[in-house]
Amino acid sequence: MVKSNYEYIKEIKEYATLNKIPIMQQEGIDFLTTFIIKNQIKNVLEIGTAIGYSAIMMTMCSMSLKVTTIERDEVRYLEALKNIKKLNLEDRITLIFNDALNTRIEGKYDLIFTDAAKGQNIKFFELFEKNLNEGGFIITDNMYFHGLVHQNEKEIKNRNVRGIVRKIKNYITFLKNNEDYNTTIYDIGDGIAVSEKKAKGGS
Repeated sequence: MVKSNYEYIKEIKEYATLNKIPIMQQEGIDFLTTFIIKNQIKNVLEIGTAIGYSAIMMTMCSMSLKVTTIERDEVRYLEALKNIKKLNLEDRITLIFNDALNTRIEGKYDLIFTDAAKGQNIKFFELFEKNLNEGGFIITDNMYFHGLVHQNEKEIKNRNVRGIVRKIKNYITFLKNNEDYNTTIYDIGDGIAVSEKKAKGGS
């Protein structure tokens, strides 16, 4: 019996839970797919594929959408390939196996979606913003990092976690001070930042 898309999506989510692979919360994925439909996004560059869940959900919400997505972890990359094939989305999702910081992308995109190493958000932004269309958007997930961004850093015992939280706070400051973009951080899922590229000469 042929499985439905719904059943495949359910399996992907269960695999992520079982293998402790972080994927977007339901509230976050609902926001992202609605945003894509509302803003008539045609192509997306995704930094951090994991097992392909968000790329799949994005392409399924809009039949004309194409996604290019980058993943550096081989196990996750291979799982993503498998999931994309199951849903017959190979012609609409281009998967790149590489570290995003070592990847150079040609072409322009309506949306850049970042859901990768949280401590590298500024580097990702600066590296890929040249690939963003005028009036395009950069969306970043996990801005609250499980709520820890709102905590006093001294209360965070783990040194590595404390370092990531500090880098996310620096990224928030970077976005707020970036005069080429209008940024709003939404209290949705684990915190989602939407940075809209201003038109030249616009506000």
